Amino acid sequence: MSPPEQAQEQSTAPALAVRGLRKAFGQIKAVDGVSFTVGRGEIVGLLGPNGAGKTTTINIVLGVLEPSAGTVAIEGMDLASARTEALERTNFSAPNVPLPGNLTVAQNLRVFALLYGVRGARARIEELLREFDLERYRDAKCGVLSSGEQARAGMAKALLNRPRLLLLDEPTASLDPSVARDVREKIVALVRGTGTGMLWTSHNMHEVEQVCDRVLFLSHGRILLEGNPRTLPAEHGRSSLEDLFVAVAREPLSLEPGQAA
Repeated sequence: MSPPEQAQEQSTAPALAVRGLRKAFGQIKAVDGVSFTVGRGEIVGLLGPNGAGKTTTINIVLGVLEPSAGTVAIEGMDLASARTEALERTNFSAPNVPLPGNLTVAQNLRVFALLYGVRGARARIEELLREFDLERYRDAKCGVLSSGEQARAGMAKALLNRPRLLLLDEPTASLDPSVARDVREKIVALVRGTGTGMLWTSHNMHEVEQVCDRVLFLSHGRILLEGNPRTLPAEHGRSSLEDLFVAVAREPLSLEPGQAA
């Protein structure tokens, strides 16, 4: 493929394309043939009970784990063959992966700005400190911040490089309802305004219904269900997304395609 053809393919490719992904740990199949896409400007919820394969999938997309089989492409760039270029377009935030506690908020953002090669880093950091109401904490060490403040700092770090693919793992789990609402609104505005693709994991089904354009339910390492979070429950005889989540956790076989709901 010529460079112009490659550039054209990358410009029209989805933010994320996962094909035939598999990951085994010994005899345990953590991810078993998963395929999905995240479009540009789309928020996709990756849902499922603990042990369903969500974290393994995310770690493979982030390049932390190597798949046993399958491919991951970020804006058309294959993660295996163009790792640096693909990951430059990616970022993530997760409350269980806090920023280094011995550095201040500003120091953390400066370090990660260097790691991501952010141009105009000083102005970008100031912008994000304002955006997430962190100006008063710029010189506070992250280790002494409340869980909610740490979560906001983590979101600021996740947006430093203006990612084209953003992975959020329970991004509002530590936030009070008013702050969580503000963060959700900022995230949705970001996606709609920039065309960033987003993969969102959460156990808060009310939040998922509000934010996500599409959801994928994982069970035992496979995608069991996929669809609009506002209509999918009724399609499977459930009254709410939470009821559907419980059904997937308790009775996944009854919800497989071709089976009765």
